[in-house]
Amino acid sequence: MEEIRISCAVNPSEDESLVRDAVANIFPSADLVMEDGRLTGHADLVTFSKLIRRQRILDTTRSVLIKNRDGDRTRMYLNKQVATVGKVSFTDRRAVLGPIEVTIVSDEMESLIDRVSPVTVDGEEVKV
Repeated sequence: MEEIRISCAVNPSEDESLVRDAVANIFPSADLVMEDGRLTGHADLVTFSKLIRRQRILDTTRSVLIKNRDGDRTRMYLNKQVATVGKVSFTDRRAVLGPIEVTIVSDEMESLIDRVSPVTVDGEEVKV
């Protein structure tokens, strides 16, 4: 079983529809609802996985997922502003406008990480 949760603050200075669009650029399957000033919902990693391959940031993604892993879950923070142009950029949770927070829960975390961001050698995926 795997679950991908998305959470993102919508600040008073931001247009909710633009924040929704930013999230949808990375996670088009996200079923977001607004509650208490945050967009929250669930998604899949299909588009995210394609984007990190296109941007050639598999190693960075892999290290973020492994570094933030705690048992059957891991977390990553994505830059909301960069997501508005359909790109993935990692940030920390203290980003000025707040990040897009992605929490991944999986009974088979190692397999998920290998599938989403496989090991590379000289920029090419290596089948392990």
